[in-house]
Amino acid sequence: MTEISRPDKVLFPDPADESPVTKADLADYYTAVADVMLPHLVGRPLVLHRFPDGVDDAGFFQKQAPRGLPDVAETVTVDADNDRGHVRHLMVGDHDGVEVLRYLANQACVEVHRWLSRADAVDRPDLLVLDLDPPTDHDLAPLRATARAARDLFEAIGLSPYLMATGGSGYHVAAPLDGSADFDEARALAVAVADRLVAADPGGLTTRQRKADRGDRIFLDTNRNAYGQTAVAPYSPRAVPGAPVAVPLSFDELGRIEPDGHDVRSVRRRLSRRGDPWSGAAGRAASVARAAEALAAL
Repeated sequence: MTEISRPDKVLFPDPADESPVTKADLADYYTAVADVMLPHLVGRPLVLHRFPDGVDDAGFFQKQAPRGLPDVAETVTVDADNDRGHVRHLMVGDHDGVEVLRYLANQACVEVHRWLSRADAVDRPDLLVLDLDPPTDHDLAPLRATARAARDLFEAIGLSPYLMATGGSGYHVAAPLDGSADFDEARALAVAVADRLVAADPGGLTTRQRKADRGDRIFLDTNRNAYGQTAVAPYSPRAVPGAPVAVPLSFDELGRIEPDGHDVRSVRRRLSRRGDPWSGAAGRAASVARAAEALAAL
């Protein structure tokens, strides 16, 4: 098993200095959640958000696979999203993925972000993600109502909605896709869905990109549904104090769990009581073209 260098290095300081999260703690967390986290990573190009000096200092995103990868790690080289060259991404394979996760902890990789497509079809997404991003000062009731409205619209057009608390301020509503459409088609569907939700609640929702134009409205972010873009992976920690985690939820939990309601300690207790609500999602994959037709007919 990968040895952790400087295991006592603090990544998430505790103001009271009583329960900081160290590199060793992060490695233990990744090991504990590997069974549920790895299925969401296998076969996808990954982007790493690393914090060598802890989350109180500046971190950096890393697209290129780091040097010194363990033998079990895999990589995939893809065209860059800016049409300038290629990028060799780290990728988790079907075997010994826990070693890759421990390696990431040793690299102070606090957040793991994944492509919405797989390496064997990088231009064909198999996930659609609608990111519900609330204003800075917000009430959770409208945010939760928006997640439910997105769920209902997804279901109405033949998509299977899945919910995730992002570990930040919002929720993701996602749907598995069958890979028959390219990113342009998938993003067009995501935009059309967001526009339909905004039309039903223009005072509470917006798709305006500039923060200055959003006011107190919830931003429906569809930007992740593009080639080369990523979304935070299920069960990834987030790089903010307290070590919150992006956690898949069932919709019946929406009223009880806040976007940052679980951290690296509580997630393990949660998983001891229940499995992954996103388990089996791939078996409910839908066609972008059929969903777009259904949306147009509503």
